[in-house]
Amino acid sequence: MSTSISEPTIDIADIRGPQKLGPLTPLVGDWEGDVGIDLSYHNDDDVTGPTSYFEKATFTPIPVQENGQQVLWGLNYKMTAWRHGEEAMDPFHDEIGFLLWDKANGQIIRNVVFGRGIAILAGSSAQPGDRVLHFDATPGDPSYGVLQNRYLMQRAEIRAFTSTFTIIDDETFSYTSDLLLRLAAIGQDMHHTDQNTLRRVRRFHPGSGN
Repeated sequence: MSTSISEPTIDIADIRGPQKLGPLTPLVGDWEGDVGIDLSYHNDDDVTGPTSYFEKATFTPIPVQENGQQVLWGLNYKMTAWRHGEEAMDPFHDEIGFLLWDKANGQIIRNVVFGRGIAILAGSSAQPGDRVLHFDATPGDPSYGVLQNRYLMQRAEIRAFTSTFTIIDDETFSYTSDLLLRLAAIGQDMHHTDQNTLRRVRRFHPGSGN
């Protein structure tokens, strides 16, 4: 009498490649989010208040980067936001940069430049499967620090930067961002915060033009 042996059921969603991008892997693609909230000081009205916004983001893999023995895999990215009601006008926020994965040292790095004359190199420890990614920077830190133009140093000095990306599922991620500022206009510190949830609108695959 023969005994049949059933083959194990394999869910293709559980089969992954090498994932050289580590915890950055789920971000590849084009994204849009329409529930953004920016809390900031409004110079024209001399008040602090929220602004809602629509946002587009693109994360594209880059060639491997090598610094001697250090190997970095990563993405270049762009995030642009428009206030609701001003989608056909100039964006009120625009940033470009790189997200990098240093597997050997267990570090994720966010190298970002804002059009306002601000440059930040932020990072933290991470593991390949992490779904919550932290990017922190402190002015004066020789590794993860902050630079800003002279006017902003006098009027809105950055005291700290913290940001978190949360991978909710394969098609959704959210982020929070907090700039601690010393505002000359009000003579005290305030938290300039941003948050949004974005959904993937396009994946990058061979033959897709990317």
